[in-house]
Amino acid sequence: MGGGSPMIRGFAANRVLITVDGVRMNNAIFRSGNLQNVIAIDPLSISRTEIIYGPGSVIYGSDALGGVMNFSTATPRLSSTDKAIISGSASTRYSSASNELTSHADFHFGFKKIGSSTSITYSTFGDLSMGSNGPDDYLRNTYVERINGVDSILTNEDNQQQVSTGYNQLNVMQKLFFKPNREWTFSYGGHVSTTTDIPRYDRLIQTNGDTPRSAEWYYGPQFWQMHTINANQDKVTRLSDHMRIVGAYQQFKESRNDRRFQSTTLRKRNEEVDVFTLNVDLEKALNEQHNIYYGAELVSNLVSSSAVNEDIETGELSALSTRYPDGSSWNSAAAYATWTFDPSKKLSTQAGLRYSFVSIQADFDSTFFPLPINSISTSPQAVNGSLGASYRPGKDWIFRANASTGFRAPNIDDIAKVFDSEPGAVVIPNADLKPEYAWSGEVGVIKTIKEKIKIDLTGFYTFLQDALVRRPFRLNGQDSLVYDGELSEVQAIQNAAEASVFGLQAGIDIRFSPVISLTSKWSFQEGEEELDDGSISSLRHAAPTFGLVGLTYNKLRFRVDLNWRYNAEISYDDLAVTERDKAYLYAADENGNPYSPSWQTFNLNVLYRASDVISFSAGVENISDERYRTYSSGVAAPGRNFLVAGVFKF
Repeated sequence: MGGGSPMIRGFAANRVLITVDGVRMNNAIFRSGNLQNVIAIDPLSISRTEIIYGPGSVIYGSDALGGVMNFSTATPRLSSTDKAIISGSASTRYSSASNELTSHADFHFGFKKIGSSTSITYSTFGDLSMGSNGPDDYLRNTYVERINGVDSILTNEDNQQQVSTGYNQLNVMQKLFFKPNREWTFSYGGHVSTTTDIPRYDRLIQTNGDTPRSAEWYYGPQFWQMHTINANQDKVTRLSDHMRIVGAYQQFKESRNDRRFQSTTLRKRNEEVDVFTLNVDLEKALNEQHNIYYGAELVSNLVSSSAVNEDIETGELSALSTRYPDGSSWNSAAAYATWTFDPSKKLSTQAGLRYSFVSIQADFDSTFFPLPINSISTSPQAVNGSLGASYRPGKDWIFRANASTGFRAPNIDDIAKVFDSEPGAVVIPNADLKPEYAWSGEVGVIKTIKEKIKIDLTGFYTFLQDALVRRPFRLNGQDSLVYDGELSEVQAIQNAAEASVFGLQAGIDIRFSPVISLTSKWSFQEGEEELDDGSISSLRHAAPTFGLVGLTYNKLRFRVDLNWRYNAEISYDDLAVTERDKAYLYAADENGNPYSPSWQTFNLNVLYRASDVISFSAGVENISDERYRTYSSGVAAPGRNFLVAGVFKF
């Protein structure tokens, strides 16, 4: 519902790197709180998704602490004959819990040297309905509507419907591919994603006593565009056997709009980020045992930030403090190299090293706050590496071990923003930040039994040093200031903590027969961070124990999937200290304290392939109609949800 913030091994938001077609999406204003930018990627245009667990900074640079999410979108195909390849599809889907209607179409053609792929997806979502069986704390009993110029509190006739969660979204992708000869290929990729206003539901359910805190709180249209030019050379030279050059431009537009209950002042803060990237990646086989992968990256971010107060009755505009310094910049340059050595068919090893240089510039406007600094100009640097090995004593066993370091350089959101992190708290700039470092190790084993059973187990540990965390701060000796009309505690992002996370991941896949299979995945993680007073708190983004068990039947024209998904509880005592003040996100335990209850869902989906060109699917999610929230979410998950879809291919 306009959100969705991935969590990987205790890290999330700007500590997880997202790439699209090899280009980093993370920009200078990616924040540490739950981050919804991943929704800009159209799932119906994706051809492959790769998840890299643990620090991936050697290859990907800053932000790759918890892991990397690589999304590869559809690539045009070329014809091997004089006849053109033409294909396409059209599909539609309906889901009942949100009255979702998604329509998609794609078209592809390819000649011997030129190919094209086009994809368009449009989705409409109504207000999401939660389940019937679960905590009453999640119910939406009232909501605010402005009637005859007055904010009025209305009773929700269906309190399972989460009023103000719906929105619409459009995604368009265009790709061109050109192969002039055997050595070179060139391609262009264009992506555009835009939404309508997206309500910030968790802010709309917050209260001041018995009245709502906000009458309006919504993100303006979330706009993202990316344009890439790729050049690939497959030719044996002294420098490489394969070379890839990628130049990209991205533009992000977002805004935050909020109005207090019974106020006529709508605060509107707008941000725009222009991002330019250039990557050069080379591969060279030195001999049968040694290979080297190396390259360089340049990234430039320019941040524009504006703000205004609007009187919704008179239309009068007045000045307002911006979230970020207008015209601030975040740039980086990096070089990396990875060496692989396979001394035998049983043993493979790799080692990597990366150097990164970051430049940050921001000039502040002290009109609204007497900030102690006029500008920030800093140039943090980082060196990180990785070392790993994989051993295959036989075809039925694989043992692997990896050690790596990751880093995240402070961005504009960390070092230079001014915003209300929560009611009664305001975050101000801090010029003294330096990168945070992650030190990580993991060991794993995979066992195959008679090519019918596959078991894998991985254990991992990550230590985060100089962690960038929000802590109390002072501005000109004062511990509070008036921000947006409210006396607020002064806070700032600081290198003020150490954190650690460890866990286990396990999985088993069983093929009972050529048509029946079972899969089970289980993940456990535990995280801790140090607080100001030296005490220890649970790590905010360490997810509860979770997993799934799925049974699949796939024969001829039918495929049937039945699965059980589950999440364990996080009790009040195990809840991160920073989360305990957010009771509006959680249910209340028997003592009235917030906690995240356990939950489970049973889900069924049936696919019928009517022919090679037409298929239909139908299913029901959350069969037991459980009322639950995934951990840290501000929106309750869908209740019993019926889905139907159809696909036509040509």
